[in-house]
Amino acid sequence: MASISIIGLGNMAKVLGARAIAGGNTVEFVGRDADKASALARTVGGGSTSVSMDAAPSGDIVILAVPWESAVPVVQQYGAALDAKIIIDISNTFDLSEYGGRHVPADTSVAQEIAEVAGETAQVFKAFNTIFGTVFSRNEQVDALFAGNDGRAKEEVAAFIKSLGLRPVYAGPLVMARALEEAGLLVMGLGRWGEKNYEFSLAVRKRSDAGV
Repeated sequence: MASISIIGLGNMAKVLGARAIAGGNTVEFVGRDADKASALARTVGGGSTSVSMDAAPSGDIVILAVPWESAVPVVQQYGAALDAKIIIDISNTFDLSEYGGRHVPADTSVAQEIAEVAGETAQVFKAFNTIFGTVFSRNEQVDALFAGNDGRAKEEVAAFIKSLGLRPVYAGPLVMARALEEAGLLVMGLGRWGEKNYEFSLAVRKRSDAGV
């Protein structure tokens, strides 16, 4: 399995960390507040560890479980320490005003902006932004859409997703992160105005799945 560093101490960090541990991965929580990071590691258990953000993440896969506006600065902060690592951005840029939309230009995405500042050997992916934390915490198998450039890193991300008990669904190269961020806005809109709950997730159904 993989060694995982999760940057961020919120609910998504907690539920991702718990599923990663259950899947046989090693987990390190990274946060600005060392005491909170340590407390989260104790809560999740399973041998998970913690470090402050002064230390470089040790995991081969680094998950950015931080607000979208913090993602690029965090990657810039670590610089070369993230070289040759897989970076997974899980953020969304919600604008749920009357007009809706994202807080980044239409021709890019947070994940693409991360890739622009990351080292050439880092591999950036978008994943998990279409799954609510409430769904993660139920430990059900749901579809996890992800995007990033093809190659060995793609297979490693897919394997990690499977270890979480999820079904990896590849959406295409990193440019498709824009579409995933729009999908994140869609599920939030459905939760707020349509379904009026956050107990659902997007799914890809094949004809065989539907019994057709």
